[in-house]
Amino acid sequence: MKHQEKQKEKDISLKIKEARRLFILSCEIVILNCLSILPVTAATEEPVLSVVYGQENANQWTGINDRLQAIGVKYCVIPLTDVKSMADWGDRRVLFLPNVETLTPTQAIALEEWMSKGGRLIASGPVGSLSSPGVRQLLRSLLGGYWGFSLSETEQIKPAKTKIPQWANQTSLFGKVRGGVVIPNDMGTESPAVWNSKDNPAAVVTTERSTFLGWRWGTDTASAAELDNAWLKATVNNYLTAPAPSNRMKKIAGGSQNCSTTVAAAPSAQGGRGAGGQGGRGAEGQRGSSSSSSRSLTPPKTATAPIPRALPIVKPRSSQEAIDQLEEAVRLDVAPNSNEPIDNNQAIALQQELENLIGRVESAHLAVSADAANVSETISEEKQSSRRLRNYASLSVKEQPTQLASTKLGALVMSKDQALAQARVIAKNLPQLIAQKNYSLARQQWLVAKTTLWQQFPVDQRLAQPEIRAVWLDRGTIVRAGSKAGLAQIFDRLAQAGINTVFFETVNAGYTIYPSQVAKEQNPLIRGWDPLAEAVKLAHERDMELHAWVWTFAAGNQRHNEILNLNPDYPGPVLAAHPDWANYDNLGNMIPVGQSKPFFDPANPEVRQYLLKLYEEIVTRYNVDGLQLDYIRYPFQDPSAGRIYGYGKAARAQFQQLTGVDPINISPSQPDLWQKWTKFRTEQVDSFVAQVSQQLRQKQPNLILSVAVFPLPEIERIQKIQQNWETWARRGDVDLIVPMTYALDTSRFQRLAQPWIVSKQLGATLLVPGIRLLSLPTIGAFDQLQLVRDLPVSGYALFAAENFNNDLQKLFSSTQGRIESTKSEPIPHRQPFQTAAIRYTALQREWKFVFQNDQLQRPAQTISDFNNQAEVLRSALNQLAASPSPSKLLVARASLTRFQSQFRVLMSQELKSNSYQVKVWENRLVTIERLLRYGERRVQLRP
Repeated sequence: MKHQEKQKEKDISLKIKEARRLFILSCEIVILNCLSILPVTAATEEPVLSVVYGQENANQWTGINDRLQAIGVKYCVIPLTDVKSMADWGDRRVLFLPNVETLTPTQAIALEEWMSKGGRLIASGPVGSLSSPGVRQLLRSLLGGYWGFSLSETEQIKPAKTKIPQWANQTSLFGKVRGGVVIPNDMGTESPAVWNSKDNPAAVVTTERSTFLGWRWGTDTASAAELDNAWLKATVNNYLTAPAPSNRMKKIAGGSQNCSTTVAAAPSAQGGRGAGGQGGRGAEGQRGSSSSSSRSLTPPKTATAPIPRALPIVKPRSSQEAIDQLEEAVRLDVAPNSNEPIDNNQAIALQQELENLIGRVESAHLAVSADAANVSETISEEKQSSRRLRNYASLSVKEQPTQLASTKLGALVMSKDQALAQARVIAKNLPQLIAQKNYSLARQQWLVAKTTLWQQFPVDQRLAQPEIRAVWLDRGTIVRAGSKAGLAQIFDRLAQAGINTVFFETVNAGYTIYPSQVAKEQNPLIRGWDPLAEAVKLAHERDMELHAWVWTFAAGNQRHNEILNLNPDYPGPVLAAHPDWANYDNLGNMIPVGQSKPFFDPANPEVRQYLLKLYEEIVTRYNVDGLQLDYIRYPFQDPSAGRIYGYGKAARAQFQQLTGVDPINISPSQPDLWQKWTKFRTEQVDSFVAQVSQQLRQKQPNLILSVAVFPLPEIERIQKIQQNWETWARRGDVDLIVPMTYALDTSRFQRLAQPWIVSKQLGATLLVPGIRLLSLPTIGAFDQLQLVRDLPVSGYALFAAENFNNDLQKLFSSTQGRIESTKSEPIPHRQPFQTAAIRYTALQREWKFVFQNDQLQRPAQTISDFNNQAEVLRSALNQLAASPSPSKLLVARASLTRFQSQFRVLMSQELKSNSYQVKVWENRLVTIERLLRYGERRVQLRP
């Protein structure tokens, strides 16, 4: 009863406080009204709001303008192209950035200065997402958060659990919206609205000086006009009626007093689609000319390509925007000394990542120790019985002391055992520190543990098993090599580092790296030699495979034009000769905003015939081992914002013949037709992959076909780039799926790769995760490789040779480099059964090492039963590897299935003390299972 009475008293006290706040707020509004600082709903003498007009929201402007007028607010229009200083942001107190995705560094710095003088900012959509990394970082600070990722479906937005009175009490603010998750990143950030989905991520974040709406305001495809209007009214009123001293400034000192209320070049809504029906695009979009003025953009109704317009020069970013944005969606940032709150999900992620890193360090040491013990059986009996199981990876062979990353790199740190013990304590104590809100100390200790553990990786002994170790050898590196001698040095380094597969850039931006009889022009940067011919020889002399890496539907590259001193708008040699082969967006542009490449129309039969003839020339004229298709997709789009690509002449004609409708007139608001249009474009890519596979395998049956793909969720990927690589894998069109799982740390890498590694949708195709070396620390790259070796995959691919530095060269040479006295290792995609047998033998060595150094004193009969079952499987795999046949494959599969079903029972004691390592062993058994499945298809074994 006492508890209930106290609770009632507490509830009454909270209600009194809330009533007091509302009373004070009402008084302030009355006072402000007396001072003529009126809410936006009242008529004002002059504009209180400035709205930014730019290239990306130009074709949404009708919807934006209609909503602003419906609210009854007077506003100034600021053309983004005019902003070059703080003053250009104007002297009005509130600035609205609706769906503006590109800001220059100068504009962002000027915005920061403007806000420091009292300016208040409202933003919507993926603001700044196409800007440089520095600009994105600054915008995060100004907005208190950033656009994390788009939601695949329309969701309900609702008040947050910790309701903020001035927002939560306005029911008109909540409803169905299509948008994205906003990630708060500032201690002073509040989330007045959240998505009604798992974990209730933020839909809106607000600070004292900014509000960030997680959808494209002003577009009918994102939200209803009534909801948009309610949010803008509430937000503007929030800043105009803010408590003193925030409300004292009517104008921003130093801001320009100019106020234009119209946009001279604002386009009409395209094709009569209305406000935002086909509005601007999100992650990567069209390149439209701001000089299109107000003339009608209604597309022609005949099936021809949209009329192309001049492309403005846009300086491209130094990295792949779509890849960067994908990594942003899985970030696990740990900033030192930050006392920003850590929520429950973040706490779990931090603890889990530290425990996983401990596991990876131990797993690496176990591989080294087991391999060394296999070479030398000189471990003393005393040492064998002195270690606990969880520390078995610390055992070493006396004759071969393991060198750690710390000593290899010259650092002075604690021993491995001390580091592991310290990391375990930190991982255990993290929840307590976070519960005590000691966020800064929690982060500091986490970073110390991570750094210390990284220094414990063994870096001087071989620990790699047979695996695909691939690298993309890029055009720039080939050009810089300059000759066969220069190229030979590159292949020598790669071979010494244990690389066994090279994806050699053969077709880039419409140019071939070799003198072709099919393509229009060899790369002008290549003079007097044939790099592809030399590369094939150099690779085979070093027992490496050479796969020709080709751009498929990307036909040119503005960055390459800059290198060649060509007009930025040059579409590449093929499209220059065949303009009818070009693809377009829904505004008639070959190149969307934020991107730098024109694309072919995959529906054009002449394009398909040209590419097939080109690839046939490569695989028949040169003794390449494989072909890799890159850019096997459409450019990035955002249908919810009306940014769509695929309106080539052939595609429009074919779709119109099938449906009676020109696709240029279709929008996502027409679900049946839109689904047909999406399916049509996806099938153009699907059918081409099947055609390449069938035609080239007829010419070269042993050819390995791989694809470089985006690891986006399937539905989102089909909507945005029409790339359905699960279908290619299930049909057996390709041998290797290489997802570009690029990330700057291992936890992000795992989050990107994990869904595809565990996927059951890939048939017998092997998955080879991609690792980007750019800006990745050397030991960070090693950590990602160790994760790959602990997961059920058969190897990795490194992007790119350009970033393969001397530190990586030394590290790889030690841990996976070739041993001169032994014969070449099998490569999984070439010799799957031999790979499976050798990898299983390595597993047995680890189990033997664990049992020999086990203090748990398991019964001898238990060890004997385990060894007997393991030996049955070893024998079956070895027989299959020596002489493959359907019957031996059947026996090997049956033996593996039986062993897997009993494995956890046999390893029950290890499961209690080191569950990570048991999972690693289970993953490696799954890898063997997948190799058998792939081998069955590859060598066409059928019982």
